[in-house]
Formats: sequence, C-alpha cells, structure tokens
Amino acid sequence: MLELASTHGVIPGETGLEDSPLAIRGLTVSYGQKPAVFSVDMTVQPGAMTAIIGPNGAGKSTLLKAALGIVKPLSGQVQVYGKSLNEQRGRIAYVPQRASVDWDFPTRVIDVVLMGLYRQLGLLGRIRGQHKQRATRCLDRVGMRDFADRQIGQLSGGQQQRVFLARALAQDADLYLLDEPFAGVDAATEKAIIGVLKSLREEGKTVVVVHHDLATVTEYFDNVFLINTRKVAEGPVAEAFTADTLQATYGGRLATAQVDQLARALG
Repeated sequence: MLELASTHGVIPGETGLEDSPLAIRGLTVSYGQKPAVFSVDMTVQPGAMTAIIGPNGAGKSTLLKAALGIVKPLSGQVQVYGKSLNEQRGRIAYVPQRASVDWDFPTRVIDVVLMGLYRQLGLLGRIRGQHKQRATRCLDRVGMRDFADRQIGQLSGGQQQRVFLARALAQDADLYLLDEPFAGVDAATEKAIIGVLKSLREEGKTVVVVHHDLATVTEYFDNVFLINTRKVAEGPVAEAFTADTLQATYGGRLATAQVDQLARALG
C-alpha cells in the first residue's frame, strides 16, 4: 500500500513494528544548522528488497547511517525486529559506500571477509579452518574466490565491492543494508551483486539499498522509499514509483537523463 509522507513523529506503543525488520519514527539528523533528515518515518517490509532513492544531498545515506547508529540523530526512534538497535545489532549486515573505505590498508581479501565473523570470534578469537571455509564460500558466492590472497587495494572498484558484500554474507544476517553498492561498478559486477541480493530475498532475508539508477528500480526492487530530506512516499514499486512521486522527490533537479531513465523504467 502506498504511503505518502505524514506529519507525526515518534509514536510510543505503536503496534505492528515488531513485524518490521527496520522501523524508523520521527528521525531527524542535522549537520550544523541544516537538517539532513527531518522527521522521517520508514517501515521496511520483511523478506523484500527496498530501494531508498532521492537526489544528491537528500539524506539517503544519512538515513541509513542514523538507523545503524553511525551518526547520532537529534531525535527519533529506531526499532529492529521490534527491539532496540543494540539488542538486534547482530541481525544486521552493512555494506558502506566504497568511497568511504580506506583501500590502502594492507590486508588480504580473505581477511576482509573474515571480519564479518567478528561477533563469533571476538577481538582475540582464533581463526579456525571452519571460519576460513565459510569466508571462502562467501567469496565464491560473489565470484571472488580466486582473489582470496590478493591485497584488497590491488582490486578494481567492482571487485572491492564484491568483497565487501562477501563480508556481509559471512555475518549471516537477517537484514542487509547497502549504501549505493552499484555506484561506479562494471556491468558484470552489478549483475553479480543483484543476483546475490535476490538470492538473499529468496532465503527470506530483507534487503535495503540506497540506489541512484532510476532505470533499474522496477527490475530490481519490490518496494521503494522516496526521500528529499523529508519522506515523500513509500510502498510497493508499482504504487509508489510514479512520475508524480518522483517529481515531488526531485523537483527541478530531475535532470533530462533521469527523465529518460524514468520513461524507460515505467514503460
């Protein structure tokens, strides 16, 4: 069901939130004097793939980081499967923007994926053969098994993105949050990533992706969340991803190229 932006904030005791992998109410984040996200509500549907879309500077990545506690909100409430973020953090896997990662750090691909097992291993936990086997299976799933001993900085951008997805897979989470995983990657990598994400959905996992390519929204996602500092609309792609809601989201910033993308996407 299409839901347009509302004006309410946090609703104590709101029912139904325990069924949502990620429920956000009244979230406001500010960098300096200007809010990056203002009084945003979002309810992620379980077992589905949801795209967060909006223009540059609309608060897409900030919304994700605030939901994860990476940035501190001024106000609002976040629930993960009906409980606090701290209680459910182990059920979440996060893939950050590739541009935010220091790729010069001297570490091997297999070691990056093993980082996804830190909750099992602990800070001083010993890495055993079963852990390496699990990390190798995750690399195999993203087509990067042959690169296990390569230094992460020696990989292409698309290969690096696949490795970080493999690290998320190693966590065996219930909720996967990805910040622009398709940005700057080649076509083969995009195909590989979306294939893995769809397989996660088939396994009953929930996937939320900050996404920028309007042309692929209808092909890739079940639901969409439109934001421009404030929430504009959310719901199934067939209902919420329309010319009207996109115009409300992008306004005059809906460039000619994006209009063309939209026309193709909407048939």
